[in-house]
Amino acid sequence: MPYHCVAYGCGKTAEDGVTLFKFPKDPEEFHKWEKQVQRTRSQWLATPNSHLCSEHFGKDYFEPKPPMGALKLKPGAAPTVFVRPHCSSCKGVGCSSCLPAIQRRSITAEPREHNVTAEYNETSPLQFDDTDAGRDKGHLTGGGGGVKPRGNHREERPVVCEMCGTAGSSSTFFSKTKRFCSTSCSRSYSSNSKKSSILARLQGRRPSKRATVLNKVHKTPPAPAGLDESAARFEWGAYLDKETSLAASVSCFRHAPLCAQWEDIAVGMKVEVLNTNAVLPSKVYWIATVIQLAGYKALLRYEGFEHDSSRDFWCSLVSGELNPIGWCAMTSKLLVPPQDVKQNIPDWKKYLMKRLVGANTLPVDFYLKLAESMKHSFRIGMRVEVVDPKYLSRTRVAIIDSIIGGRLRLVYLDQSDAPENVVSDFWCHMCSPLLHPIGWSSKVGHEIKASVRSWETAASGFKGNSDSTSLLFKKPRIVYMQGGFFEEGMKLEAIDPLNLGSICVATVHKVLLDGYLMVGIDGIVSDTGSEWFCYHASSHAVFPVGFCKKNNIPLTVPQGYDSETFSWDNYLKETKAKSAPARLFNTDYVGHSFSPNLKLEAVDLMQPGLVCVATVKRCVGRLLLIHFDGWEDEFDQWVDYQSPDIYPVGWCELTGYQLQPPPGLVDAMENQVAQNKKCKPPMYGKKSKF
Repeated sequence: MPYHCVAYGCGKTAEDGVTLFKFPKDPEEFHKWEKQVQRTRSQWLATPNSHLCSEHFGKDYFEPKPPMGALKLKPGAAPTVFVRPHCSSCKGVGCSSCLPAIQRRSITAEPREHNVTAEYNETSPLQFDDTDAGRDKGHLTGGGGGVKPRGNHREERPVVCEMCGTAGSSSTFFSKTKRFCSTSCSRSYSSNSKKSSILARLQGRRPSKRATVLNKVHKTPPAPAGLDESAARFEWGAYLDKETSLAASVSCFRHAPLCAQWEDIAVGMKVEVLNTNAVLPSKVYWIATVIQLAGYKALLRYEGFEHDSSRDFWCSLVSGELNPIGWCAMTSKLLVPPQDVKQNIPDWKKYLMKRLVGANTLPVDFYLKLAESMKHSFRIGMRVEVVDPKYLSRTRVAIIDSIIGGRLRLVYLDQSDAPENVVSDFWCHMCSPLLHPIGWSSKVGHEIKASVRSWETAASGFKGNSDSTSLLFKKPRIVYMQGGFFEEGMKLEAIDPLNLGSICVATVHKVLLDGYLMVGIDGIVSDTGSEWFCYHASSHAVFPVGFCKKNNIPLTVPQGYDSETFSWDNYLKETKAKSAPARLFNTDYVGHSFSPNLKLEAVDLMQPGLVCVATVKRCVGRLLLIHFDGWEDEFDQWVDYQSPDIYPVGWCELTGYQLQPPPGLVDAMENQVAQNKKCKPPMYGKKSKF
């Protein structure tokens, strides 16, 4: 006999043009599928040979179908689409009146007792609580969508497990307090939090038990280690509201986690999120709509508030607090409408079904993709070569000491020139052009500081010490050095590495191998060449003569010259030099989505350990002028739009890196909030905190 679909009223086989999926082997996933089927077959029991057909899975649960391949489910997919017509004969157990013939013989002889069941008369992935807590109406009505006690337990009070959200009756719950459905949930509540553990793993740290318990009580993630008080109190949502600003989309940052998947995230998307506007002793959830996107942050509005923005709240899309539609039904969580909804909605189920038609939601594998996108191949203890900030024209050997969100803290192998009790280190992203594999300097002819032998000996005992391979590093564009290339003495314009807000008159002082150049800023006298800087010929930090004039950017001229009267033609004659041909420069530019006034998080490259609140001040082709909020314009910095040193709003919160807020801003905002408290209605929406 062929396998058939066990869903209520279906019974289809492969001959009916559907794809059958066998129940998962994983016990937890198996139980999820069984519970979903039991929503419409309340006394049915699954077996290892049970199957469900493809018609009971949402389209977002399938992998992209190859032209000639079969349908495949994504990891973690669960059935959510079930139809059960009302049957007065069996009350949903299943009988000859409502089941196809192929399913009748599989009706279980000994029914299994269930404490709660949800009955629907139409296709629905939703589960509702029939108690509208705190409202005058008392109960949700209409649609048969409530959670109802069954059998002999009709008089018992309904309870919800505070750990897993399972609903049931008081007689079946554990302990006198009736707070948990099992001993394991009781123990888990006091010793561990799954969500906190996931976030901790993403941030590369392990939460302590004390921190986990506090997180449950206060509903806010603990601040990353080392955060100062002002950074811990900074909220992007409140700041964006205050500045009435927008933020750059995650899709603008190619190196940011989930960049490739961000096209699936859009305004109007529906999600299931914790309902903080309900007065209940346990966690309940509700559906919200994304009103605005700001990097990894989203402004949400609970369904039912329609055009009322007074209860809007900010939340991080990557915090683990937002779930796709159907998640509550799949995990037996309760959906309860907010108590402050002003409009009269007699039938919440009918209202939601109308609102959800045609709506998008989070992809099922959203958090799996997030975890995958944060993986990298660099390891603590690897040795690399990186620029020496005290002597720009040479590199030094360093060891990777820590990794946060792809940013590396590098401790220099030779600490002989470091002040007492100070460790000489350097921060950069793993995609930074300043970072190179061991042996790079000797390969291209770049100067490297020789290490003191005693430090080499000490480093040999460093745990996990190994030389990095060239495969880990971002390779620059291949350039052809034959038949006319950069030559020593050629003039050009370049970003000053010691003042990144300036583009200066510069000279090629040395041509290295593999397309690398040693460039110096004109007017800076250095007998040793210590101020020269290594740029690759394909770098977007070097420009042909006349670039600044063409793009209306102030050109910083050598000392003794007037920027107002400076002329490249006269300067080339005076210095008896020639300009580098424009054809040698990298002019690739396919466009980007940045625009002036967008907010983001950016590294202060003059102090590369700091990531600050910043704004795109100006766009010139590939170049972005980054302004650090709260600081003078003289600290502005030019960067390429693909620079690994700029990040979406919320990146620091995601990775656990410390964000530097604008100086004095946090105290000023808190004072303003305190002054306005008496004249503003209370806010029930949960705010994301760092």
